[in-house]
Amino acid sequence: MDLDLRKLRYFVAVAEHRHFGRAAQALFIAQPVLSRQIRAFEQELGCPLFTRTTRSVELTPAGQQLHDEASRISTVVDVALRRVHEAQRGEQRLVVAFSGGLYVSEAIRAFTASHPNVEVDVLPLTWPERDAPLRDGRAHVGYLRRPFDDSGLHTVPIGHDTKVACLPVTHPLANRHALTSADLDGEPMFDGSTRRTSSLEEKFELIASGQGIALLPVSIAASYSRPDLVYLTVTDALPVETCLAVSESNFTGPVRHFVDIATAILRQRSGDRERAAQSTQVAVGGVTSTRRTEEKHQRSQRTDSMSQ
Repeated sequence: MDLDLRKLRYFVAVAEHRHFGRAAQALFIAQPVLSRQIRAFEQELGCPLFTRTTRSVELTPAGQQLHDEASRISTVVDVALRRVHEAQRGEQRLVVAFSGGLYVSEAIRAFTASHPNVEVDVLPLTWPERDAPLRDGRAHVGYLRRPFDDSGLHTVPIGHDTKVACLPVTHPLANRHALTSADLDGEPMFDGSTRRTSSLEEKFELIASGQGIALLPVSIAASYSRPDLVYLTVTDALPVETCLAVSESNFTGPVRHFVDIATAILRQRSGDRERAAQSTQVAVGGVTSTRRTEEKHQRSQRTDSMSQ
């Protein structure tokens, strides 16, 4: 069957308002027209989408599934129409998505120097999205951390991100120079499965208030320095692989050129970060663990010299 996008839009309005009258007002159509369109949509699909009573309108399991899919369908359609209009105007556009703490600005500068006619936009990614913008068309290229679903994607390894523990400065472990996974046993963790947060800022605020701790890539820790948080290396935590990803069906033209340029630049920067991470600990409240050790040693030397 062919999916009627107008009826899909009507369905989404009713699903979000949970009321035919309010949905009709939002759509600027009469309520009887909306009701007939929804009934026709249900007949076309062969399943009920709503459970109707005199007081409420609720989604059926099939309706809930369609509602979950509808936003992706609408996004794909909107992106496709935008690209049609860009092609008609002779425009070239590249959208680069990136995970928090991973920077693409240098790669974009190098790309635009050799491709001045391609407009480049960036799309910051939240953790739940990861590879989704590459699949629904919102982004052409992604600079991501694993894990994500790489089926249908061309991926290019870039480097690795070590893991650090993020703790409030008042935590009993905060004065340690490094931790192991065993040190964290029994600690309340923000790991995505036990408690989801809508943003990094929300997660950091909850950690700082003493409601849990989190394991984070060191590149995120370096981007969010706060005086009420401490970042400590977890010596036995497995590093996270970073990579460029692009849809296999879209790996041509400017997209391929950008990946080639970005690979060389990002691998070099990633290597520099990994070497730096090996020589010094992550900054803790603006002072590195290594530097704190050196300061202790210097104070000890001054005390010894004064006592002589």
